[in-house]
Amino acid sequence: MIKLIQYIPSGARRRLADLLAGALYNLSFKHRLIAMHNLMRSFPEKSLPEIKNILRKSYSSFAVVVSDFFDIPSLKKEKLHHVIRVEGLENYQEALNEEKGVLLFGAHFGNWEIGNAALALLTRPFVFLYRVFDSPFLEKNITGVRASYGNTSLSKDKAMRPIIRLLKNGSTINMLIDQNVAWYDGAFVDFFGRQACTTTGLALLALHTKAPVLPAFTRRLPDGDYLLEIGKKVDIVDSGNRVQDVLTNTQNFTKMIEEQIRKYPEQWLWLHQRWKTRPCQIQLRGK
Repeated sequence: MIKLIQYIPSGARRRLADLLAGALYNLSFKHRLIAMHNLMRSFPEKSLPEIKNILRKSYSSFAVVVSDFFDIPSLKKEKLHHVIRVEGLENYQEALNEEKGVLLFGAHFGNWEIGNAALALLTRPFVFLYRVFDSPFLEKNITGVRASYGNTSLSKDKAMRPIIRLLKNGSTINMLIDQNVAWYDGAFVDFFGRQACTTTGLALLALHTKAPVLPAFTRRLPDGDYLLEIGKKVDIVDSGNRVQDVLTNTQNFTKMIEEQIRKYPEQWLWLHQRWKTRPCQIQLRGK
């Protein structure tokens, strides 16, 4: 299937994906309502036409992610510059030189799949932390494409110990930390002015292993190409109060993600129920 779709020229494939995104936008009332609510709560200063414009572009953005995913197995290091530029590669190399392993984090923003492929081809393969797909078909094909450039997919379930071992061996772990988690798997931090339950795994790993933590975001440029930006090593708060330090660092990571989304809101996946878990669930559980 992947090989057949690759025969469709990239430009035609993107246009077809955009048409399908438009159809989904108009037909999927439930998800459009979720995304509209998320956007209106996050940008109360924007008018309804502005919100609708961001939302429609968000659908198109995700459609392009899917469309370009089929090009990944054929990417070549020497031709990457035709598709994507990378800034901050020296930050990543400095982190690797510490020989403690590296923790990269990002979001479902822009085209993280292309960014992961480019980074692996330019440097070395790494481990991508993900949630196993409900569909065996998607699981097989998506993880297969990721493996085509050397990266390993590791399920989030009970992954803490394996990740610690991998970091001790100098591996890089890449994770997307912008999605909702259950109240018992995360902590509530501010995200666009609302409390969002966020995974604490990254903060716990950083405090336990002392591995350097770097943000990495791949955004689409106006000409259709991509830019992978790898930030400088994040300063980790380590006061000795583990509970507070985990919360503070998780908030810091989340703030960096919010800053990126505020700059380019159309490149984030707004239809995800990011604020689904509520603080009151902890209180009800306590009773």
